[in-house]
Amino acid sequence: MELGQQMPPSRNLRCSVVVMRVTTDEMVVARDKTVYKDNWFDRLAIHHLSSAIEATTGMTNKKEGYEGFVAAAIMISKKFDTRAQQDLVIKSLQNAFPVAILTMIANAILTLKFQIKILLPPSTFSREYFAAFTTIFFPWLIGRCEVRKSEIKGKSEKNVVYIPKCRFLESTNCVGMCTNLCKIPSQKFIQDTLGMPVYMVPNFEDMSCEIIFGQQPPLDDPALKQPCYHKSCNDINPSM
Repeated sequence: MELGQQMPPSRNLRCSVVVMRVTTDEMVVARDKTVYKDNWFDRLAIHHLSSAIEATTGMTNKKEGYEGFVAAAIMISKKFDTRAQQDLVIKSLQNAFPVAILTMIANAILTLKFQIKILLPPSTFSREYFAAFTTIFFPWLIGRCEVRKSEIKGKSEKNVVYIPKCRFLESTNCVGMCTNLCKIPSQKFIQDTLGMPVYMVPNFEDMSCEIIFGQQPPLDDPALKQPCYHKSCNDINPSM
């Protein structure tokens, strides 16, 4: 999707989600590669998460910044099976964002009104809070994003984060890395650690994504049936 084009409307949470499929011969080539100018906070956050991944996996690389982060992800995808990949990412997230720190931050922001394990009940406020928090603090990881509305029980809520082009998917150019190193472990980490159901809906045609807070991922998730862009994941050559 070109940034100047109109974005698709937000999905109704009660509607089914269909992800377009591509054949293995239709490898996505990054068009108009997005250029990021990471500020000091972005670089600090990237380094922090990369260090957590290195500490968890015991693997290092000589690249720096987001390029080093992607290189670490590629190493994981090539060395471990899918279940191990997901588990390693969850452990890395737990190391990078300990529950105690999350609790302290949440309590400060919410002026001790709510407790976090993240003991926010699945309410309109908590769903919108998670969406807003994501757009403020995680563009360095996922790219430019914005909050969008959806309908829950007949009421409009700002609980959806829309990413026009995911930075991680664009950089890795790999469906398997998207699902096993981002989507599945992130959904599980946010649900189990923060107590918030979340459904990440990548669109592998244009590399956009929706993060829907307050919705459980379906058992028959279309994203998990998506064939890879590549005939072999050993052929991955990230577009950095």
